Amino acid sequence: MKSILLILGAVFILYIVYRVYRLQTLDNGLPELIRKGAVILDVRTEKEYQTGHIEGSINISLGTIRERYVELDPEKTYITVCSHGLRSVKVETILKEKGFKRVYNGGAWSDLQTTLSKKQ
Repeated sequence: MKSILLILGAVFILYIVYRVYRLQTLDNGLPELIRKGAVILDVRTEKEYQTGHIEGSINISLGTIRERYVELDPEKTYITVCSHGLRSVKVETILKEKGFKRVYNGGAWSDLQTTLSKKQ
């Protein structure tokens, strides 16, 4: 019984840490940025992207971003998305290291899609 409670407690703590992480790293005002022409950069694998994505988004995976970032225009605004929000934070950091000034974390692509559909 003790081990079950410990496991449940650990799962609960991990969930809380994940939710706090998402709130701290997710940028606000994303729908407005998209209305102003921001590009949604989906950083999941090609296979993941094919299973569903935000219409109009482009796909460059985290695994290839260090080579393919040259395909992006540093003057544009980008919103990075992935399946849960972890890879998008990494790509946001990489692009900023490469000199991109306007890169924002959009978190999970499905959450952003839901947000965008509510704003329409």
